[in-house]
Amino acid sequence: MSTSETQSSTLVIPSVHAVPQHIAVIMDGNGRWANARHLPRMVGHERGVAALRQVVEACMRRGVRYLSVFAFSSENWRRPEEEVSFLMGLFIKALEREVRELKENGVRLRVIGDLSAFNKNLRAAISRAESATAMNDRFHLTVAANYGGRWDILQATRKMLDQQPQLAQPGVPIAEELLAPHLAMNYAPEPDLFIRTGGEERISNFLLWQLAYTEFYFTDCYWPEFDEVQLDLAIESYQKRERRFGRTSAQVAQACSAPAS
Repeated sequence: MSTSETQSSTLVIPSVHAVPQHIAVIMDGNGRWANARHLPRMVGHERGVAALRQVVEACMRRGVRYLSVFAFSSENWRRPEEEVSFLMGLFIKALEREVRELKENGVRLRVIGDLSAFNKNLRAAISRAESATAMNDRFHLTVAANYGGRWDILQATRKMLDQQPQLAQPGVPIAEELLAPHLAMNYAPEPDLFIRTGGEERISNFLLWQLAYTEFYFTDCYWPEFDEVQLDLAIESYQKRERRFGRTSAQVAQACSAPAS
């Protein structure tokens, strides 16, 4: 990933592709999907893992290069202890079950968030999966776990000031370029398309910095039912948008008609 591809959309005008190169997803509705079928909520979470596998494969076939999913927020610790415990165990099982296939298919896995809150078995499983896929570059799958957008900005600020303490002095300007390298997703371009399933229409503390100019798509479809058809609907909606990045429509048209240099 080149530096130009990871530049801020508030500083430069990113390249726009017909197929979004980076899709971010809040996988919402697992529990409600199960409740609607009079099934335990845990079944919904299991089906959610299967849906993620299908969406990864569908994204790869369509030319998407980055998929970032919100698996467990820093606020999800508020859920019932039994459900949280199940989710942690499911995370370990999914990592161990999927890592070989991810490696063989050129998928690089990264897990972002405050991993210190997880037990040693889960941290070890994450480390093994990341190490096993570290050389892959065909597709990049990021799983946000115990992640929060505010946490991300705060931890990046702390790292920046630790590295450059002079920036804490009164009157010293702080540019985006100084903070951005310390964000959890400094390796990826900003998302082109954000999808939230389950009928809710908010970003719930996910990628607050990175979603500044992302196109949003909300659907009532619960995550366990989100498939290739639903993905195509989201991409089709994205393709109908005019991405101006602060410019006028006339400027966009002029830029699109200009010959390549």
